[in-house]
Amino acid sequence: MRALPRVHPGGITDLDCDEIIDVRSPSEFIEDHVPGALNLPVLSDSERVQVGTVYKNASPFEARRMGAGLVSANIACHLNGHLASKGRDFQPLIYCWRGGERSGAMATVLAAVGWHPHLLDGGYKAYRSFVREYLAGLVQGKPPFRVIAGLTGSGKTWLLERLEKLGEQVLDLEAIAAHRGSALGEEPGKRQPGQKRFETLLLEHLCRFDSNRPVYIESESSRIGCLQIPDTLWSLMKEAPVIEISVPRQARAAYLLNAYPHFTANADLLSEKLEPVKRLQPRAVFAQWEESISCGNFLEFVQSMLEHHYDPAYRRSREKTYMASQAELTMDSVSRSALDALARDVIQLERSASTGCGAGN
Repeated sequence: MRALPRVHPGGITDLDCDEIIDVRSPSEFIEDHVPGALNLPVLSDSERVQVGTVYKNASPFEARRMGAGLVSANIACHLNGHLASKGRDFQPLIYCWRGGERSGAMATVLAAVGWHPHLLDGGYKAYRSFVREYLAGLVQGKPPFRVIAGLTGSGKTWLLERLEKLGEQVLDLEAIAAHRGSALGEEPGKRQPGQKRFETLLLEHLCRFDSNRPVYIESESSRIGCLQIPDTLWSLMKEAPVIEISVPRQARAAYLLNAYPHFTANADLLSEKLEPVKRLQPRAVFAQWEESISCGNFLEFVQSMLEHHYDPAYRRSREKTYMASQAELTMDSVSRSALDALARDVIQLERSASTGCGAGN
């Protein structure tokens, strides 16, 4: 049988394949995988442990014999299951951890059937190296980022959504990280991806962008929840032109109450999430927060938290992290109509800058 064709990680998007198949175990797949890949494991998590134990404690030969039997049985299940409907021209891209035995076994069987499998050269390990190298090399072909900044509750995330609907390029780091980037930013019912998965998703988004057009991104700290923004991307964000959004505190508080309904519906959960902030505040201030929550006076609580915690923290971070604002835009309230108008103003700013009629890069 002829050697199976191999694809470099950087050439995945250029390959006209019908499906990307990850044959690693479910836990490996969940940790991270090539975008769009389907998990058809040839060894389950427990089977991997079983084979590894035999390899270490008995003999490599016995481990290979056992593994071959398990892999064969699992491939047979996939042939009779997911792969049963594939036509004769089926062309999948297959990979495992290092592009070795597991993916080779699956690809060999599929080739024997008459299909046209390709192997990812170096497997997921090589793909992971490609992700790191791509993110580290952002400086060479950097997208022209524009940072949307503003005090907490200024509607920055909503503004990004509206810019995207108007056809602009947007990198929503909080959506990718499944976290709103603050002490109370954990999304209910959602788990953050691991760092590897986060970086893979970043690459997936960045590869879509036209490098000749601006990419709007929200001002963040270097961490979003438990995830770290890659160093090169973080450096580009800090060097990017900044558009500052200004909204009165009371309007921001009203917006936040609508944006975080799970806290007003569960005062105990809110109090629990506030514990890490407790040591940062004077006792009197924190006591006032607890009283406001217990009385159901959430608007008073949010306004006080903005005044004593979020706004001072933002100003400190803003001063030492990002560049001076190239423009400042204001809203009296955080509403859909106001954000729609603001999005149009942001786009006009960019057009004016590109024609030399306004602030430049």
